[in-house]
Amino acid sequence: MELPKLNGIAALALKRIGLGLVTLWVISVLIFVGVEALPGDLAEAVLGQSATPETVEAFRKELKLDMPPHVRYFSWLGGFIRGDFGNSLANHRPVVDLISWRFANSLFLAGVTAMIAVPVAVLLGILAALHRNTLFDRLISMATLSTISFPEFFVAYILIALFSVQVAIFPSIANINDQMSLWQKLYAIILPCLTLALVVTAHMMRQTRAAIINILSSPFIEMANLKGLRRLRVVVLHAFPNALSPVINVIALNLAYLVVGVVIVEVVFVYPGLGQLLVDSVSKRDIPVVQASGLVFAATYVLLNLLADVLSIVSNPRLRNPR
Repeated sequence: MELPKLNGIAALALKRIGLGLVTLWVISVLIFVGVEALPGDLAEAVLGQSATPETVEAFRKELKLDMPPHVRYFSWLGGFIRGDFGNSLANHRPVVDLISWRFANSLFLAGVTAMIAVPVAVLLGILAALHRNTLFDRLISMATLSTISFPEFFVAYILIALFSVQVAIFPSIANINDQMSLWQKLYAIILPCLTLALVVTAHMMRQTRAAIINILSSPFIEMANLKGLRRLRVVVLHAFPNALSPVINVIALNLAYLVVGVVIVEVVFVYPGLGQLLVDSVSKRDIPVVQASGLVFAATYVLLNLLADVLSIVSNPRLRNPR
């Protein structure tokens, strides 16, 4: 009897993966069309006005700008699938070398932030649901609504003013390199991690609270209360496990935001991540780097959304056993 259940989960997972691949293909088309729609000639913009027509024409052939757009699109997409992102126009280095180190830094920042934000958000969500409609619950709700309302750059500048200017405990520039130890890197990224944690913790905490409160109205929770079980045990051992599906979903979505939505925070703290590289490449019109960075961000976001869908299916009995 277990085999049909497994097949049902596999079918749902494959359907989600297929939709994810289609979404990623549509995003790749939008990225290519958006770059194509940029005003001006790329070859002339890179070489400058002093370049001769022969040099411009030779550079256009090197960039394959003399080919039809659809040919260039499939050539670029095929190279991306093979791991060949081309060469940077700014420094002529392979794009994959530029992106790999920067993307690893963005993942490091997102991972450290997640290790802080996820446990705090889940714990606060459980406590808020446990003490529903009390002063503690209202204070937590007000604090989380406030952090959601403020944009990331505003929170970042407030933290810089407090902890880098007034008190001077942490650096205002989160510059890391491979020669630094783990503790030195953690010390350097404390402020950007705190900025991101204040934003994503609010979303995850409120979803956790709402999911647990929704489960608390279920008949099996009423039965547990009638048996005289302690409120804390009812919430932690009975309500929270049954609320995992929406909680996992919102955690995965916020992890996706941590990876692909850190552009503003990286620019504010001059952090050497993929978001900072994307902004620098846009200002230099380094199109291969811009296209590759955008598609890497999109692939990461789609992958984490797929992971959220699959984990939601696995953790939700009603999705595992549809009627």
